Amino acid sequence: MSQNHTLVREVSATVIPAGDIVTLPAGAEVFIVQTLGGNVTVRTDRGLFRIAAKDASAIGGYTAGPEAAAPAATGEFNEQAVWGALKTCFDPEIPVNIVDLGLIYDLALERTPTGGQSVEVKMTLTAPGCGMGPVIAEDARQKIAALPTVEQAKVHIVWDPQWTPQMISEAGRKALGLE
Repeated sequence: MSQNHTLVREVSATVIPAGDIVTLPAGAEVFIVQTLGGNVTVRTDRGLFRIAAKDASAIGGYTAGPEAAAPAATGEFNEQAVWGALKTCFDPEIPVNIVDLGLIYDLALERTPTGGQSVEVKMTLTAPGCGMGPVIAEDARQKIAALPTVEQAKVHIVWDPQWTPQMISEAGRKALGLE
């Protein structure tokens, strides 16, 4: 399948790495760079952009594959389900999930008074100045919040300890060709 596409309607997109929201016009030519986690990273003559999964239909001729589907919010809630949801979140420039990149520093689960779950995550970014941080954190928060019985989900961006490439998991290193 060709990675070159034309936008069939105008679409809101996030500038990578600045994190600013812009509108890409209908008729714009885009080249699909990455489709992991449901969102689509495209390159245009203006640079790189992230188009949210909910807006991917604006990309003419693009059909999301099964890897783009969000995990189903079914089954029993447990810590593994949260880790699984986090593994569907990607930096739009790096084809490795945020868990295998070593960006998740802490995961706390707590039962709420009504019997549901409260989930708090502490994560970092590969670079402190990355404007995509809030976008990635919100993607993670939404995917956690969609899990069964989750009543509250919070994702905090932290800077201590500072991320280094040594924090990438073995699977992540292999995916990036670092082994």
